[in-house]
Amino acid sequence: MSRPVPKPVWWKNTFFWFAAILALLGLAGLIFGQKIIRDPGQVKENGLSWIYLAGALVMYANGWMSHRQAIQIYTEHEEEPTESKQQPRQSEQT
Repeated sequence: MSRPVPKPVWWKNTFFWFAAILALLGLAGLIFGQKIIRDPGQVKENGLSWIYLAGALVMYANGWMSHRQAIQIYTEHEEEPTESKQQPRQSEQT
């Protein structure tokens, strides 16, 4: 007995959550200065806000690709005829 495949929803994909957090931190760094997002003891680096924003973009792209793949798997699973799920394979019959 197999469990039904749950319908994928974007908000359960943690790539989107990390993208949002990095984007907020990057914007905070642009607005209030990079000192607000720099870790204690971290070497002063120019463009830290832009690095956070680039990281947000990469995480969003990962989330988009993985969510599309999850939707594709879900639709392929839903399109399978139910009879083929219940019938044993030919290799199992012999």
